[in-house]
Amino acid sequence: MTDLTLMTFASDPATVLPSLALLSHRVRVLPMDAASLVKMPESTILFLDARDDLATAKTLCRLIHASGLSTPIVLVLTEGGFTVVNSQWGIADVVVSTASPAEVEGRLRLVAERGNTPMSGATGGEESVHTEDGQIRSGDLVVDTNGYTASLHGRPIDLAYKEFELLKYLVQHPGRVFTRAQLLQEVWGYDYYGGTRTVDVHIRRLRAKLGGEYEHLIGTVRNVGYRFDAPDEDSQPMIDASDSTGSKTPQPHGGARK
Repeated sequence: MTDLTLMTFASDPATVLPSLALLSHRVRVLPMDAASLVKMPESTILFLDARDDLATAKTLCRLIHASGLSTPIVLVLTEGGFTVVNSQWGIADVVVSTASPAEVEGRLRLVAERGNTPMSGATGGEESVHTEDGQIRSGDLVVDTNGYTASLHGRPIDLAYKEFELLKYLVQHPGRVFTRAQLLQEVWGYDYYGGTRTVDVHIRRLRAKLGGEYEHLIGTVRNVGYRFDAPDEDSQPMIDASDSTGSKTPQPHGGARK
C-alpha cells in the first residue's frame, strides 16, 4: 500500500482519476494551493490535477522544487495537456485522467522506484561554506554558531537570540524556500504558538539590520515563505524582498542577545 496525495480544485475528487478509488492505496485530498505543501508527508507520491488549470499546476511544480521537497509528482492530464508539459516541469510521470487501474498501478511502481525528476535550473547561486570552527560563510556574511555572533564585511550585526537562530537556519540552507509554518517549527519549536506573524516580524528586523544594500539576502517567495539568497546571486523573478520595513541603518555592534 502506497501513501498518495491528490491536489485538486475539483468539488468531487473521485472524478479526477477514477482508477485511484479501485486501488488499495491510501489517498489524502488537499486543495491545489501552496499552503497545502506543508501538509504533505515526506513519503508520499503527489498526484497533481492539471486537467483544467495547467498554469497553476506548473507553478506548484516549481514551488515544490524551490522548497527542496523531493516528493515525486504525477500530473493528471487530459489528452490536450500532453502538448504543453515537458521536462522543465520537473515531474516524475504523467497520466491521463481516464487511465485504467492497471496503468495507474504500473506508473506508481515506476515512480516509487525512480523517484522524482529534478527540475533543471531550480536552484543556483553560491552556497554557504561551513568551517571547522563553527562558522558559516556566505560571501561577506559570517555566522558563528559557537559564539552566537554574525558579521557582514567584518562588522558585527547586533541580533537578538531568535533573530540569530532564524538567520543561522536560513544561511544553513541557501536557496531553499521555507514556509512560515516550517520556520516556526524549526526555529521556535513545536510548543511555540505565536503564529506565523512572528516570522514576518523577525524577517523584517533581520532585513533592517542587514541594511538596505543587503536586505535582499532574505528573499520572499510569494504565497509560500522565505529563502536565503547567497550574496551576489543573480536575482530571480519569483523573489520579492520589497516587503521589508523599518530602518535600513545597521544596528550597533554586538552578538546575539539571549
